Amino acid sequence: MSGEVDFAAEALQGFLDDRFGAAEVFTLDRISGGQSNPTYFVTHGSRDMVLRKQPNGPILRGAHAVDREYRVLAALHPTGVPVPEPVLYHDDPGLLGTPFYLMARVEGRVFADGALSEADPAERHALWMGLADAMAEMHKVRPEAVGLGDFGKPGNYFERQIGRWGRQWEASETEGIPELDRLLDWLKANLPEDDGAVSLAHGDYRMGNVLFHPTEPRVVAILDWELSTLGHPLADLGYCCMAWHTAPDEYGGLLGLDLDAEGLPQEDAFVARYMQHMPDSAPLLPFHEAFALFRFAVIWVGIADRVRQGTAAGHAGTDPAQLAKRFAIRGLEVIDGGHGG
Repeated sequence: MSGEVDFAAEALQGFLDDRFGAAEVFTLDRISGGQSNPTYFVTHGSRDMVLRKQPNGPILRGAHAVDREYRVLAALHPTGVPVPEPVLYHDDPGLLGTPFYLMARVEGRVFADGALSEADPAERHALWMGLADAMAEMHKVRPEAVGLGDFGKPGNYFERQIGRWGRQWEASETEGIPELDRLLDWLKANLPEDDGAVSLAHGDYRMGNVLFHPTEPRVVAILDWELSTLGHPLADLGYCCMAWHTAPDEYGGLLGLDLDAEGLPQEDAFVARYMQHMPDSAPLLPFHEAFALFRFAVIWVGIADRVRQGTAAGHAGTDPAQLAKRFAIRGLEVIDGGHGG
């Protein structure tokens, strides 16, 4: 068992027996890691599945929306976008204490850092290209064509997001981070005109949130859809490109590494691969990358606040407030140096 089970395993076993027929084999293992929705490997007979549920206890309105995650999987799976096959969604909290869903378990490889330290250097460039390919596949799906036309507010995405995350930063109890204030002011002053591009935006699309084929450099499952909504495709691209603007000890970035020697692509090559699939896309600007770093900084501010309040676990060897400041500084480096795709 990788971690404590926060519900009665017998209740789940009985539910699955009723749904799929009694099975001699039943195993349940919690997957360690993650700050958000408890996740388990479940084997019931010949079915290997993954269970995602809300955490027990009070939750913020709109947070831990496992129903939205399941809705995305159900919408995308028939399109060929690499997502796990949805099995079922159960909204009655009476069974396991919270709503939950089940999806088919996909075999594959997870890489924890952008440097792909566990991969053969000869494959690393291709793995990053595979990450770009899957992102473009996701963005090419028209939300209204798969029943997701009401999955978020279309249009003015960056303006609304800057307002949302700016308010969250201003409401935080974390001590002042002047770099974050400066970054917010710059984003407000340099907001590009809305070009009307709308796609399903993952919200946390990065190397650590996909499964790669066991032997091939292609994505077989995009995971962790909790932050997904209708948004601008360049928000996901800018977020993914944070890897080239952050250091290895800043959530597994690439900054400072000898990319050629390590078999890793330059940022321009990654962006160009994505743009091959999205020829009508507007260019990636320093704004999009600075916005991604600002948003990520505020996310870490929120983690610092919850750690202080005792409602979230700290990260080993990491001060969330200091990490938030470092991401803000990286955002300023992007705009001051004019780095972009």
